[in-house]
Amino acid sequence: MIGRITRRMCIATIGAAALPANARAQRAAAPTIGILDSSAATSAKLTAFYEGLKIEGFVRNQNLTVQYYSAEGDYPRLPGLAADLVTRQVSLISALGAPAALAAKGATATIPIVIAVGPNPVSLGLVASLNHPGGNLTGATSMAAGREQKRLELLHEAIPTAAGFGVLVNPQNSNADAQIHDAVTAAQAIGVQIKLVRASSGHNFGGAFTELVQAQASGLVVADDDFFLSASGALGSLAARYRIPAIFEGAAFTAAGGLLSYGNRLTELYHQAGMWSGLVLKGAAPAELAMYQSEELDLIVNLRSAKSLGIDVPQGIIDRANALIK
Repeated sequence: MIGRITRRMCIATIGAAALPANARAQRAAAPTIGILDSSAATSAKLTAFYEGLKIEGFVRNQNLTVQYYSAEGDYPRLPGLAADLVTRQVSLISALGAPAALAAKGATATIPIVIAVGPNPVSLGLVASLNHPGGNLTGATSMAAGREQKRLELLHEAIPTAAGFGVLVNPQNSNADAQIHDAVTAAQAIGVQIKLVRASSGHNFGGAFTELVQAQASGLVVADDDFFLSASGALGSLAARYRIPAIFEGAAFTAAGGLLSYGNRLTELYHQAGMWSGLVLKGAAPAELAMYQSEELDLIVNLRSAKSLGIDVPQGIIDRANALIK
């Protein structure tokens, strides 16, 4: 990937030589940002981010140069990618996802960093507080903590006779222990058993679903994770293929066959991260730029999957849903 980026930069340089002098000066003065992405790129994610930048007056390939690096869910690659962006002396690093944010923070204490992460940026050590982040980092975060617990509660509400559920976590996720704790606590409160399954790459998915079938799990809760999010379509398809009622987040998961989706309105987080990146490029100090706190959550119900699985979704869930797939 770095080789491809270098080649594009060379082509851009050759093309710039043919531009008028004033255009070359404008392009030379354009800031360069590095996007460090925990997972694979999606058009919705990047479109939302670039639209946020545009609101603050920055347009990619016009008055802004962008270098995009993605670990594509392979989190151990992130520190090296972050270090490369620092070496390139970018004006700002926009880190999408908690693993990318942690890698960026570890790579530099001077280059401004804008993040888009789920809950708990304070407990992860990313910022001192949401209102006064401190250091060189700010951005957008979700206020909805404990979503594994809420997902388990929703799945149990949909299947009240179930005795046990599976919980899928990524062991490379820095929040994995907290996610497991939340799931265990919720299971004890509800009075059900849980089967923990783990995956850190797409190659592990088949084995995880086989484990769930062998354990006779009545459903599956997928924990928050940037890699899982990029693979949400595949996870939804596997849930449908193995006939396991499952809950995660995002429209792609339910569209592919997942029963329920509950989580952030993700495009809002990326849009706000783009805006905050623009504000920092215009001179705002990350240390004093309060983090944007998203409270928007979506509940999506796939009634087609429910019918296929023989599940009569309670009216209470249907009434609370933001969208229904019929």
